[in-house]
Order: sequence, then structure tokens, then C-alpha cells
Amino acid sequence: MTTEQTPTEKQYGNVLDFVYDAEGSGEFQLEISVMKDGKVAVFHNKPFKSEIAWLEYNVSANRLDFILEDGEVRNIGFPVKPSIAKNMQNTHQILLILLDDDTGEAKEGYYIPLIIHQN
Repeated sequence: MTTEQTPTEKQYGNVLDFVYDAEGSGEFQLEISVMKDGKVAVFHNKPFKSEIAWLEYNVSANRLDFILEDGEVRNIGFPVKPSIAKNMQNTHQILLILLDDDTGEAKEGYYIPLIIHQN
């Protein structure tokens, strides 16, 4: 079944819905960290199926959402630690880093805009 989406509605889903092989060859791992320079990075071990347009952080709900190019929203499913949340409120972009499943080394990384919501 498909549903139509009006421009003001957001379709919410789990982050596992849009990563390749989340349940196939291994677990999907996602970690939010603060780097030495105070910038926030999101490390993940599975590539995303869709382009991420931007990230949204809701301060009140302490929730980070991934917004896809088509407007769909994917919640990461766990609260952001207070020490990281403090840094998120002071940034305008987050570094997404794809890790190699076998070695744990960074394969690629790129910055995504971050929008902060207070309510």
C-alpha cells in the first residue's frame, strides 16, 4: 500500500528502513560522538539507500531525525546523550562517516546540514 504525502506532512520511519543489509551480514551500528574539535559526527557501518538532505535535532524531545531527499523522516531510535546534545545545539552541520564493516576504518565521510528545533 502506498500513501500520498502532502507538503506539510512528514512520513516517519525507523532508520533501519533505509540502510542496506541492516539485518543481512551483520548488525547495523550507529554512534553519535563529539570529536576533539567539538564537532559532532555520526558513525555508521551500513550505507544509506537514499540521499540524506539534512538532519534535524529536537532539543525538547532530545531526538535526532534524518530527513531524506523525498521529505521522509527517519528517527535514529535512541536518545542523544546530554554531553553530545550540548554540542549539537552549537553546530550547523554534522559529519556522517561510513565505517568499513571488516576493519572499522572510515571509508567515506561528508557533512550534512543540521537544523535545530527548540519545541
